[in-house]
Amino acid sequence: MDIYFSRITRRFTAALAATLLGCGSMALTTIATSEKETTVDWKAQWIYMEGVDRNEPGPAPYLRKEFELEAVPSSVVAHVTALGLYELYINGQRVGDGELSPGWTDYHTRVPYQTFEVSDLLREGTNTIGVMLGDGWYCGKMFINRRACYGDYPEFLLQMETPGANGRDILLTTDDSWKTATGPILMSDIYDGEIYDARLEMDGWDRSGFDDSGWESVAMRPLDADVLIEPARIRPVRRMNILSTQKFWKAPNGEWLFDLGQNMVGWAKVRLPSEEGREITIRFAEMLQQDGNLYTENYRSAKSTNIYIARGGSDLEEWEPTFTFHGFRYVGLAGLPEDAVPSADWVEGIVLHTDMDQSGEFACSNDLLNQLQSNIIWGQKGNFLEVPTDCPQRNERLGWTGDAQIFCPTASFNFDVLDFFNKWMIDVRDAQREDGSVPVIAPDGFKSSFRESPAWSDAIYLIPWEIYVRYGDIGILRDNFEAMLAWLDYQKTNSPGLVREETGYGDWLQPYPKNGDNKGDTNRSLIGTAHFAYGAGLTARIAGLIGEVEEAERLKKLAEEVRQVFVETFWLPEGKLSSDTQTAYLLALAFDLLDEEAEVQALDNLIRLIEEADNHLGTGFVGTPLLAPTLTRYGKTKLAYEIVLKETYPSWIFSIHQGATTMWERWNSYSHAEGFGNVAMNSFNHYAYGAIGQWMYETIAGLAPDPDNPGYKHFFVRPQPGGNLTWARATLRTPQGKAGSSWKLSDGKLSIEAIVPEGSTCTVVLPEGSSGEAALNGQAVAVGVAGDLQLGPGSHRIETAFN
Repeated sequence: MDIYFSRITRRFTAALAATLLGCGSMALTTIATSEKETTVDWKAQWIYMEGVDRNEPGPAPYLRKEFELEAVPSSVVAHVTALGLYELYINGQRVGDGELSPGWTDYHTRVPYQTFEVSDLLREGTNTIGVMLGDGWYCGKMFINRRACYGDYPEFLLQMETPGANGRDILLTTDDSWKTATGPILMSDIYDGEIYDARLEMDGWDRSGFDDSGWESVAMRPLDADVLIEPARIRPVRRMNILSTQKFWKAPNGEWLFDLGQNMVGWAKVRLPSEEGREITIRFAEMLQQDGNLYTENYRSAKSTNIYIARGGSDLEEWEPTFTFHGFRYVGLAGLPEDAVPSADWVEGIVLHTDMDQSGEFACSNDLLNQLQSNIIWGQKGNFLEVPTDCPQRNERLGWTGDAQIFCPTASFNFDVLDFFNKWMIDVRDAQREDGSVPVIAPDGFKSSFRESPAWSDAIYLIPWEIYVRYGDIGILRDNFEAMLAWLDYQKTNSPGLVREETGYGDWLQPYPKNGDNKGDTNRSLIGTAHFAYGAGLTARIAGLIGEVEEAERLKKLAEEVRQVFVETFWLPEGKLSSDTQTAYLLALAFDLLDEEAEVQALDNLIRLIEEADNHLGTGFVGTPLLAPTLTRYGKTKLAYEIVLKETYPSWIFSIHQGATTMWERWNSYSHAEGFGNVAMNSFNHYAYGAIGQWMYETIAGLAPDPDNPGYKHFFVRPQPGGNLTWARATLRTPQGKAGSSWKLSDGKLSIEAIVPEGSTCTVVLPEGSSGEAALNGQAVAVGVAGDLQLGPGSHRIETAFN
C-alpha cells in the first residue's frame, strides 16, 4: 500500500511527495520544494558489480549488506533507487509491492526514487539488506535493438534515515562495504525475457548469517552533479489482476498451450514439474497461427521467452520472472516431460500496469460496443506501464507522443491519469531539443533519430490542455508553457511562408492508401500547417488562462496568419482541399480553419467521401480521433453511428469479429479470410484507435466536460441516441465527485438520468427528436430555447417524448 500525494492541489514542480510504499506503519516523506531540488541530502553513492560485460544480457547482480542496530527507532525510512531495476529485501522480507522499480525516465536527466517506511522490518542486533538488480530500460535492449542506451550496467542507491535532533540521522548508505555476486537469474531483458536456474538459488542470501565469503566487494562511484534524483511522481507498476487459464491443449509442434482468454501485459506465473536440471521454455503470443502453433512473428526480434531450469526435490516448482514483461494472450510450455499431464492452474497471467484508479465506466445495449469498450480498457492497461507506450510486446514499447495525445481524452475517462500524464509530460520536456523541436518519443534519453512530426510533437500542448479540461489542473499548463512556445517558434522558423514542410508520419496507417505508403494520402504539409494553426490558437488560449497576456495576443495573431496561409495554400477555387481525403476535411473542420462558405463545402466533401466508401472510415491515426466528434458537431450523428457500428473492414467492430480483445495497430491486423497483416509492424495491443471511446462517453452516453469550467465544475449531459441503441450509461469520478449520464428509450419515451456531484452544476441538453416538453423528477419543467435544463447537485430524472 502507498501513501500517495495526488490530486489537483499538489503541484509536481513545486510540492511533490514521494511515493511511499507501506511496509508496516506508514508515514509521509518530506516534500520537494522545487523541480530542481530533491528531498534527500544524499550521502550514499552508486554501487555496482564491477567487470560486467554488457554487450549481451548477463546474470543479474545480487547485493547484500549486514549492519547492526542497538535499538530499532520508531520511524525509519529507506530512500531507494536504481539505474536499471531493483527488488529490495530486509531481513528476508520484500519491501514494497511495486514491480519494475524505480521506473523509466531519461536517466541522463532525472532518476526517480521510492521511499519506504521500514521500521517494522528491522530488529535489534544484526540486520541484512538484500537487493536484486535488472537491466531494465537503463542498460537492456531498447530503441528497437540497441543495448545500454543510458548506461553499461545496473547500479543501486540506498539511504536509510531516522528522525534526529537536528534533522535526519543516517543509519545506512550504499558504499564500498557492500558485497555482490550473481545468482539464479542468468539473464533478464525487457524485450527478450528472463532465464532462471533454480539450482543456483542461494537460500538465506537476504538474511543475516548467510555465508557471503565468496562474494566480491562492490564498485562505487559518486552521484552525477547534473542528474536530478527526485521522488517518484506516480504510483509504481503493480500486479493489478490475475487471469486464469481458460483452456489448454497440446499444439502441433508439441508445446502445451494455455489460453488466458484476454490479451494482456505482464508475465506468466507457472507451476512446473520438479526435475533437477530440466529446462522448460516459456513462450508468449498474442495470436495463434492457422496451424494452431503460437504466432510470434509480429514480436520481430524480441525473443519474449523465459527459460526456467528446475531445482528438483518437489512435485511442482512455482516461478515467475522479476525483471521483464510480455504482451500476450497465449502461453506455451516446451520441454515438459513426455508423460506430463498439465492442469489449468499451471499457468496464471499476472497483469501489470502503472497503478491507476479506474474512474469511468461505459455500457450500452449494444454488445459489440461493450466489447469495444473492454478492448479499449485492456489496451490502456497494457500500454500505460510507466509511460504511454505504443505497444507492449515487440522490440519497441516506446512512448510515442502521437498515440498518447490521440488517446488522452479517452484515457482520462477510463482511469485517473492526472499524475501519469503530469509525469510523462516532464519526460516529453526532457526530450525536447534545444531548437524547440519535440521528438516523437519520450523518454528519449538515447537521442533517437526520430525527430519531430505534426500531430505527434503537438502533444506538447494537446495533452496539457486535455488534462486541464478534465481535471482543472492549471499547473500542467504553466509547467509546459515554455515548451509549447519553443515548439511553436521552431515551427515558425522552419515553415517557409508559414507553411509546414512535407514531413512527419502523415495520417499514419490510413486504410487503402492510394500510394501504398503507411503515411497515407493526406498531404503532410497540409497536416502540419493545420496543426500549426490550431496549436498557435490553443496556446494563445492557454496563455490567457495563465496570465501571459502579451503572449496570448501574439499567438492569436500568429494563429490567424497561419490559418489564412492554410486557406490560401490548400483550399482550391473549386471548393475542395488539395488533398481530397476524409482526414484533410476533418482537420479543416475540427480546427476551425475555414470561413463559413468553405466550411459548408468542406462538410459536403467529407460526407461525399464517406458515402463513396459505403459509410466506412478512411482515416489513420490523425483523422480517426476527429471523425465521429466532428460529424456530431455538425449535426451528423446518425452518420457517425453508421460508421462506428460498421462491421466490415475498415471499422472498429471488424477486429472484434476477428477475435480482438484489445485494440489493434492496423484496421486489418488480422482477418479470418486473409490471415495476418504486415508482420514488420503488426501489434495486437495498440491503443490509438481506442480514441473513439471519447465519443462513446460524450455522445452515446452524453457525459461531456465543459472547457470553460474545467474539472467538471460544470459539465454537460447531452446524450444522442442512435444506431438502434435502447440505452446507454456512463459514470465518471471527477475532481468534484461522481458524475453520471444515462438514458433509456421505451415506448416512444426517453428517460435521462443525471448525477451531479456537490460543487458542480450540469446542463442537460435534450437530443434532437425530443418533444420539447419534459418532466424533471416527476414535475413538468420549462425547457430552454436550446432544449436545455440547468441542474444543481443531486440525482435527477428527466422524461420526454422522443421519436
